Amino acid sequence: MKIDILLGLQWGDEGKGKIVDALTPHYEIVARFQGGPNAGHTIEFHGAKHVLHLIPSGIFHEDKINIIGNGVVVDPVVFRQEVESLGIDIATVRERLLISLKAHLIMPTHKLLDAAHEASLGEAKIGSTLRGIGPAYTDKASRNGLRVGDLLRNDFREIYRSRVNEHLRLLEGYGYRNDLKALEKEWFESVDYLKEFTTVNADYYLDVAMQTGKRVLAEGAQGTMLDIDFGTYPFVTSSNTVAAGACTGLGVAPGRTGEVLGIFKAYCTRVGSGPFPTELDDAFGQMMRDRGHEYGATTGRSRRCGWLDLPALKYAIMVNGVTRLFMMKADVLSGFSEVRICKSYTVGGKEQTELPYCLYDIEGLNYLTFKGWQCDITGCRNWEDLPQELKEYIQYIEKETGVPVTIVSVGPDRSATIYR
Repeated sequence: MKIDILLGLQWGDEGKGKIVDALTPHYEIVARFQGGPNAGHTIEFHGAKHVLHLIPSGIFHEDKINIIGNGVVVDPVVFRQEVESLGIDIATVRERLLISLKAHLIMPTHKLLDAAHEASLGEAKIGSTLRGIGPAYTDKASRNGLRVGDLLRNDFREIYRSRVNEHLRLLEGYGYRNDLKALEKEWFESVDYLKEFTTVNADYYLDVAMQTGKRVLAEGAQGTMLDIDFGTYPFVTSSNTVAAGACTGLGVAPGRTGEVLGIFKAYCTRVGSGPFPTELDDAFGQMMRDRGHEYGATTGRSRRCGWLDLPALKYAIMVNGVTRLFMMKADVLSGFSEVRICKSYTVGGKEQTELPYCLYDIEGLNYLTFKGWQCDITGCRNWEDLPQELKEYIQYIEKETGVPVTIVSVGPDRSATIYR
């Protein structure tokens, strides 16, 4: 068997949690491959809403295994809070959830470093969630990280203290002070809680699973345009959010990957700083924000909204090798008199569809306008039920990208999903 990869194609917040939850019945294993508690995967069913930050979105399904992969950075405090908020018996969660020994840990001082660094940037800040993700990945890259497997070592406390001492020296350079003892008390209590869960060499585990015919879905966090290498750098996250990140984040060889399932909204959103070519700072943008409840599940920050950016979408499809597209939040655009798609940019006085090295170099946008659909589509459950205007909008995207749109989401609940 090969592993399928599901990821976001925009600046995150595309609706990955809902789709992973909807697809989980077709898989035996769901594995998160990167990111940390900056993710906010929202799932709604039976009138209840759940927001997951670290735990894979297949956790609510019986007889499914969920894995936190080595590419994820784990905050023990957030992990404990999340497990306790699931509404699932703790013994059941332990049966369904495995944690990679190679996953890195977010320490209390990582959060302090995150806040200190962001404050030092002033107006040039990148919009960090201040959850310690960046500093944790920095330590990982500089070979100073603390991993889940280290929790099982007799000298764990010594390793931890050596890392903390280095962080404190850095914090002194920022002139930043905080009560570390209070943070450490909760952190160590949460570490003991985390140690009660099963840890595995996820790379070996997944290898055996695929050899024995089990289907695996790799779940990404954030989105392609936030990738550390291919996103709108430096306004990006600290990990590889693209399909290649599933290989390094789970220990799966490229030749063993199958379908790449790309999720995008019918429009665009972005949280925090950074270029956003199609952003709407007008009534249309506010309408998208209000109707789409565009406020971060993790941070609570309002999202910037704009029309669909086709060159950026095609770029994301290219670097990921997307085989199927899933359109989310088509219902949010219901009632707009017209719907627009940016089909190309003007750069250096010339029209182009290729993303420039710096999106700030874009001088103008070239749009196509489509007639809007005026009916409520949240009750639609079949392709035939959708208004013709929406069908034409989707078909244009399929024609331009060369990739079929096989799922259309028309509401937040797991049942509000149309499969083509």
